[in-house]
Amino acid sequence: MIQKKSRNSMRRIRHERIRRTMQGTEAVPRLCVFRSNTGIYAQIIDDTAAKTLCSASSLDKELKLKNGSNVEAAKKVGELVAKRAKEAGIQKIVFDRGGYLYHGRVKALADAARENGLEF
Repeated sequence: MIQKKSRNSMRRIRHERIRRTMQGTEAVPRLCVFRSNTGIYAQIIDDTAAKTLCSASSLDKELKLKNGSNVEAAKKVGELVAKRAKEAGIQKIVFDRGGYLYHGRVKALADAARENGLEF
């Protein structure tokens, strides 16, 4: 019988394939997105120093979200991560969609980050 791999294992394979070519540096860090059933998380990472420069998630008390797993929550997380990146002096990034389709919550987060000053 043919065994079908789970969606998450296939996403991890796609993410590993993307990460082989994409790397965040000190000058141009990487905006990494993780999406779960209950929330959405974004980190700006410098891979050369292996440090997270700033992060935001739908769990942040600053956002006061009732539902962290919808497009509106993703937009607010995108705005917050862009604001925190500006405070850290970051303007240019590379976008790592984490193996997810560039659609829905991931796209909403990216668009909100772009509108609030991040270039990618």
